[in-house]
Amino acid sequence: MPARDGQSAAHEFKKKRFMPYLENLFSLQGKVALVTGATRGLGRAMADALLRAGATVVLNGSNAEKLSETTRQFQAEGLAAVEYACDLSVATAVADLAEFILTKQPRIDVLVNNAGVTFPHELADYPDDFWQQTFRVNLEAPFQLARRLAPFMKEQGGGSIINVTSIGAELGFPNNPAYGAAKGALKQLTKSLAFDLGPFGIRVNNLGPGYFHTDMADLSYSDPERREARARRTLLGRWGEPEDLAGAVIFLASDASRYMTGQDLYIDGGWLAKGL
Repeated sequence: MPARDGQSAAHEFKKKRFMPYLENLFSLQGKVALVTGATRGLGRAMADALLRAGATVVLNGSNAEKLSETTRQFQAEGLAAVEYACDLSVATAVADLAEFILTKQPRIDVLVNNAGVTFPHELADYPDDFWQQTFRVNLEAPFQLARRLAPFMKEQGGGSIINVTSIGAELGFPNNPAYGAAKGALKQLTKSLAFDLGPFGIRVNNLGPGYFHTDMADLSYSDPERREARARRTLLGRWGEPEDLAGAVIFLASDASRYMTGQDLYIDGGWLAKGL
């Protein structure tokens, strides 16, 4: 019995020494992050996670009213949320967002390019504006934000850029050519940026969700047959919930992933790994 008590005391001592290290490893205290598409779904969940890890988070969304409501809710909890509304499909708006970060924030440590649009439609008469809008928001905006903010990160000595891709960057899905093409291009853009920015301590990684219960996937989720089919396609037997991305985004944003860049981290319940 005494030996067991001694082991317990030693365990508690190691735990007390380890916990501060663990907290610091994942801490974002003093950091500033920008999350695009932060008013709902995955973007809101990731913004929430970064805020609770200690970061000041600039929330971006195209719906100014919804964005203000989201920001006020975070601020009511004492979290350091800042809002900036703009439409990322407009080139000048993207430039203005970057300028806001560069002039109104003391630093920028984390860029989460999450905003995305999807316009499913049959291939034969797929509208040109669907294609163009998808690429403007899902690919052009992430590139422009990374290009404009990376020099600021370089001056600071480093940063983390997280591009939200999709299992659609790896697999073909029906009647959505623009979305798959844009996400596949974003995946490769990440690797190019990681090469160019690595010497300056700027890490660039992909975060790829599978099927999550969000507004974007509501058409499939609201259909019981399709919802069940997609759940069965995963190894875990369920859809993802937005909160399931919290650990991954904190990991990629923090020093916990300080030697990781140019990589694809898929949070998909095992969708891509499943064979039969």
